[in-house]
Amino acid sequence: MLSTAANSRSPIIRTEIKELPAVQKPEAPKNVRVAAKDFSFWYGSRQALRKISMDIYARNVTAIIGPSGCGKSTFLRSLNRMNDMIAGVRMEGEILLDGQNIISPDIDVVALRRNVGMVFQQPNPFPKSIFDNIAYGLRINKMIKNRADGEMSVQEALQHAAIWDEVKDRLHKSALSMSGGEQQRLCIARALAVRPQILLMDEPASALDPISTSKIEELIFRLKKDYTIVIVTHNMQQAARVSDHTAFFLQGELVEFGPTVQIFTNPRDKRTEDYITGRFG
Repeated sequence: MLSTAANSRSPIIRTEIKELPAVQKPEAPKNVRVAAKDFSFWYGSRQALRKISMDIYARNVTAIIGPSGCGKSTFLRSLNRMNDMIAGVRMEGEILLDGQNIISPDIDVVALRRNVGMVFQQPNPFPKSIFDNIAYGLRINKMIKNRADGEMSVQEALQHAAIWDEVKDRLHKSALSMSGGEQQRLCIARALAVRPQILLMDEPASALDPISTSKIEELIFRLKKDYTIVIVTHNMQQAARVSDHTAFFLQGELVEFGPTVQIFTNPRDKRTEDYITGRFG
């Protein structure tokens, strides 16, 4: 549960995450998986992002928060070049994935998107069976050697997405017959099937009921043991619950980035405090 506590400045969100100790031990070195360096983005003549610089750490959950239109989803989709599908976009700066600049014109975008999976706000299963939804990406990427190998890979993906037990007896029924929460976990399984190393989630629970949302959040906790996860969310309680680091975007700029516990209990920028306490947004 989240509660509000008054202090001499203004209320700050308090969560079940641990408070920062008075004297902190030096943090263990983190493995930076993605590094944005002065990254800017334009839709035609409109600049959506201005010189974003931040690190995304391996096997961590990084949440991106901020009001609508602040550039959260634009930045997220830049991490696998999904924005390339929009005419007239332009980028400057760097986004380094394991040291390689992914906005370079020489990058293999197909390979990038296989390595950096994406889950969208609305579940978007294919109008196929549950099995074929998972097997589709495996087939087009030539990751299935034979039928038995395909069945094993599909099962592993569904197990990773914590939905195998719910669907194992109806694998050949239409995915469109599933509930919204099941469809979203199916889409996560579909993204995981091709073995990405990074998983992007654009408000993955915003269209779901509280029970389904809880299942998605539990899944995120489990997945971060093996994956680097970046999640965009309008739900600050959700960001506080699931993430290790949080970035606050405002009007296309990165206002503040740091450990989630620090952002939500002791933000350094007044604009961050105003946002998380509901003064605007």
